[in-house]
Amino acid sequence: MTRNATLRSECALWRAIRIIGPWTTALVALLASVGAFAASIEENTDRRIIVAITEKPDAGAAIGSSPRGYAGLPDYSGSQRTRAAARRIAEANGLVEIAAWTIEPLQIRCMLYEVPASSSREEMLDRLRADRRVKLAEPLREYMTLNTVSVDSPPVDASAAGTSRFNDPYAALQSGFSVIDAERAQQWATGKHVSVAVIDTAVDATHPDLQGQVAEHRDFVGDAVPVQASERHGTEVAGVIAALANNRIGIVGVAPAASIHAFRACWSSPQESASARCNSFTLAQALAAAIQSRAEVINLSLGGPRDPLLDELLGHALAAGQIVVAALPADPALNGFPSTLDGVIGVRTINQSNTGGASVVSAPGTDILTLEPGGSFDYASGSSLAAAHVSGTLALLLQASPGVDAERALGLLRESSTNPADAINACMALRLQLKQTGASCTDSPQLEAGHERG
Repeated sequence: MTRNATLRSECALWRAIRIIGPWTTALVALLASVGAFAASIEENTDRRIIVAITEKPDAGAAIGSSPRGYAGLPDYSGSQRTRAAARRIAEANGLVEIAAWTIEPLQIRCMLYEVPASSSREEMLDRLRADRRVKLAEPLREYMTLNTVSVDSPPVDASAAGTSRFNDPYAALQSGFSVIDAERAQQWATGKHVSVAVIDTAVDATHPDLQGQVAEHRDFVGDAVPVQASERHGTEVAGVIAALANNRIGIVGVAPAASIHAFRACWSSPQESASARCNSFTLAQALAAAIQSRAEVINLSLGGPRDPLLDELLGHALAAGQIVVAALPADPALNGFPSTLDGVIGVRTINQSNTGGASVVSAPGTDILTLEPGGSFDYASGSSLAAAHVSGTLALLLQASPGVDAERALGLLRESSTNPADAINACMALRLQLKQTGASCTDSPQLEAGHERG
């Protein structure tokens, strides 16, 4: 790692940032619930289930409340009527409530329960699914970010990077940025007024190359797994998307004027610094927050099994016009959430063996120079980084042409590359959409295949 170490700056240690939103009372209830879960986030996971029931407002709204009652506020603890129904379900089945929250976009209340040791989780789920009051009953499922540990990176030909318009010192080392022709794409757009929701590990909003880029940062994991200096994945993804340009620091993001909504739903440990884990509890809350943020793009550089609650939330986001980008696992046997959902744009690395289907595109994902917590820079690999290149490109497209929807965006991305195995070309995608026939876009060279898993 000697070469990579020379790229590390010596800034202060990373500090986690939590920004409290405007609904203070609602957030207090949510954070109390999250805190109860966080105290035992990794305990007895094989006995935990998520149960959802319809959120029903209390009769007779109080003076000064909204027409839908306080349950209509994001993340509110739910109406008394709904909470009473949840208590009755728990008591009748011997369930212990770990946490509970209301998902406003779906108007349902979800409870994280622990099944008693005397009962089988599968039998309990069958019993609950037969209960007419229960809308959904599923096991707590686990997910992983899709990246790899960086090893000593091969030398990058800086002369081929074509980044002369930038004063960022490491811009010439950004092979992925060059491959997708992001510099020329930025002649039309930089992602201004476009927001990207990054559902991931924590994002280091204090990084000098992300100053002012993170519009919102919320933590759905909690203090039981505090943000470690080694928790790097979210910062890496955010850096590829929106690192500042021409600030004489580090690198250039694909969409350097885009804003990031950072939702921490995944966590890592010192022993697992490269990858991170998430579960359906944290992801459901983060997805609901991403929907409420109205971010034009949602980046999910993670994968795992399909889950009805997560599927419904993602469907709601797609129906609302949000464009969802998902990293594709290297192993086809691991295909599931979110990359296999209809309407989601899947992203693989160049030459990745798992080719996916018609809604999958390719982008650079090997030895990608990006941001690290604490003001540092380093290389990272995996389809996680490939997805970030696509999310940044979509931010450029949406600034240049705000009416672009997911179907049109996918068509432009696929048409921008010479064949499906090649990387997208951000410049060509914008040129096609804007019909800029006289503009120049390069035929970008492809990265050589590397040893990587999704």
